[in-house]
Amino acid sequence: MVYNLTSNDIDTIVAISTPKGNGGISIVRLSGFDLKHFFDRLIFSSLIPKQASLKKFFDSKKMVIDEGIAIYFPSPESFTGECVLELHCHGGQVITDMIVTRCLELGARMARPGEFTERAFLNGKLDLAQAEGISDLINASSKSAARSASLSMQGQFSLQVREIVEDIIDIRKFVEACIDFPAEDIDFLDNKDLKKRISSCIEKLNSVIKRAHQGRILQEGVNVALTGRPNAGKSTLFNLLTGYDSAIVTSTPGTTRDVLREKVLINDIPIFLSDSAGLRESDDDIEKEGIRRAEEEIKAADVVLYIVDCSNRNLNDEFEHELPLVLKFCSDGASFAVIFNKIDILNFNKNDVKGCFYPFHLVSAKKGLGVNELKDFISDLVGVDEIVEGVFSARKRHLTALSEALRFMEIGKQQLNNTGSGE
Repeated sequence: MVYNLTSNDIDTIVAISTPKGNGGISIVRLSGFDLKHFFDRLIFSSLIPKQASLKKFFDSKKMVIDEGIAIYFPSPESFTGECVLELHCHGGQVITDMIVTRCLELGARMARPGEFTERAFLNGKLDLAQAEGISDLINASSKSAARSASLSMQGQFSLQVREIVEDIIDIRKFVEACIDFPAEDIDFLDNKDLKKRISSCIEKLNSVIKRAHQGRILQEGVNVALTGRPNAGKSTLFNLLTGYDSAIVTSTPGTTRDVLREKVLINDIPIFLSDSAGLRESDDDIEKEGIRRAEEEIKAADVVLYIVDCSNRNLNDEFEHELPLVLKFCSDGASFAVIFNKIDILNFNKNDVKGCFYPFHLVSAKKGLGVNELKDFISDLVGVDEIVEGVFSARKRHLTALSEALRFMEIGKQQLNNTGSGE
């Protein structure tokens, strides 16, 4: 929906568009429907639209504040859809503040956070998914996340959703026409073309959902919790994955008490990795609190890695009694796997794994064995074994809506198959 704002509805706004601080260049941006007053009193000059011009910027006493580049974008050929003036000045905080102050004196007001993008949305220059894509691009923490946000910003996500919506509308119109005009003698229940069109919609929805799911992971990241008995090597593995010694490692069991969290990139996926107290019965009040926090960390995790000391002779006992207790804390939908650590001690290999009915991987955190493969293993658990082409950033509500649409389309297909004579 385009709101068609007019000059009577909206003020001229101004803001510094570059980060605060000192640098080579800063940009002050104005947006409104009539900026002639600012040309006449700020730069004392007209501007050729969409052409950079070297200009002086003046204060109220006609003294030069700075000299820089001025660019004018007339409505509607601008980011906001309004007239936009960009002043590229030297990047000192004092200079930019002086220019903003002069704009305020001339009748502009300070823009609210995100108001330029809001106006672009209200004026039909962007849809909501594109506006959110801008925010995701600015805050991207990896190259893959930046690429996915860029696609959303360019409208790829919206375009694919619109195509599916149009297909569904066409299907609905065909079915309604068959119901409203029975004399045409079209049996839509046994119409093979209709079934193909529904199947095509389902295929497109699955493809979009896969891309949106991966895009959400790339933007929001995944919580991965390391857990297991004390002295299983959780902290050593945590340090290895984070790249530095953030967790204290000793041979004394129960060293870790509080929860340690670090953000790392694993195969370009943002991972919020946590290390916490080893799980065991304890009479120590401090350790008991650490164990309680560890349990809470497991509940909040998207992926739970249970670390096992494979040099322990009582692995079967651990699997039968302790591992099921950990699983009770895992949330619905969380991935769970077992990491056999310290494989260097007894030359432990996959053939020695017995009684483990969960995905597992073998490492030696101390020696660094199997750690690169562990990163691929974690990517698989996250659900991003390989970044597919055309991934776009998405929100939880997008996935919820797409999943609901897919569910209804599959119900329709099933009912059509049950009622008709088949393919």
